[in-house]
Amino acid sequence: MRTDELVTLLATGADAVDPRAPVRRAALAVGTGVLVAAIVMAAWLGVRRSLVQDLAVPMLWVKFAFVAWLAAAGWLATLRVARPGERLARIRGALVVPVLTMWVLAAIALAGADAPRRAELLFGQTWTGCPFNIAALSLPIFAAALWAMKGFAPTRLRWAGAAAGLFAGAAGALVYAFHCPELAAPFLGVWYVLGMLAPAAAGALIGPRVLRW
Repeated sequence: MRTDELVTLLATGADAVDPRAPVRRAALAVGTGVLVAAIVMAAWLGVRRSLVQDLAVPMLWVKFAFVAWLAAAGWLATLRVARPGERLARIRGALVVPVLTMWVLAAIALAGADAPRRAELLFGQTWTGCPFNIAALSLPIFAAALWAMKGFAPTRLRWAGAAAGLFAGAAGALVYAFHCPELAAPFLGVWYVLGMLAPAAAGALIGPRVLRW
């Protein structure tokens, strides 16, 4: 068989690959993970009963915007770092800005409060369980993100795992926010951030092993 015949044979029936297919696959996977996390949250912790009444409180919207922004930026970072040769570029700033903004709000709140009130603003009523709950709710999202990421054939495995973990932590925090009664900026800037960083650190550790291809 001649070379041109072999090439023609191999090309017969070959279909063009849709470059958006891995993104759709990833979106479906993490969407399922978020849905599972929401179901677990509702069954395990329950949606906050005063959520509707708290819609008039500005800090409730700040809290949701904070975690939603980080989830969106984490998702973009995950898609970028999953592809060989892609750079994070401005996404780093999108990840840092909301955290710095929350810390500024926290500093302002603490500076304007007396000593007993400062402890209340920082620790709230749920600080012992908050990071654990966020990390726990992130697990189905984290697993889905790692599974989907393998379809992109990432090369920077540690960064890829960390990005997937950060996205999962932020998405888990967004789900947890429907239960959490805490609204103080110091609380959000410490315990929510710790809860989101836990799966990011785990992803950095297991990424080279789980995402190897």
